[in-house]
Amino acid sequence: MICPNCKKDIAAGSNFCCACGAKQPPETASASSRGRLVRSINDRKIAGVCAGLADYFDLDPTIVRVIWALATFIPGPNIIAYVVLWIVLPEGFTGTAAVPPPAPAPSVSSSQPTS
Repeated sequence: MICPNCKKDIAAGSNFCCACGAKQPPETASASSRGRLVRSINDRKIAGVCAGLADYFDLDPTIVRVIWALATFIPGPNIIAYVVLWIVLPEGFTGTAAVPPPAPAPSVSSSQPTS
């Protein structure tokens, strides 16, 4: 998939470009339904809670992380809620239709001695 804004290659089905942050046009098949609420495996910074919430609500993960960080300065159970979500939410892939990324191609190295 190519970002229409910066023309960089991004993962298929991504909601936002990882290079420029531009919102991607929705896909017709998965745009109408929300997926499961999971902790992100492929876009985590600490536990993947903010990235999972961002994917579930179709928001930019950076915005959710900034809002959550600012919310920790407001008195209340913010950190406790994060830890509870860390424990309760199952791990899963976010972005496309919860499809794991492809395995990297094995690197070919020449082990023949040169003469």
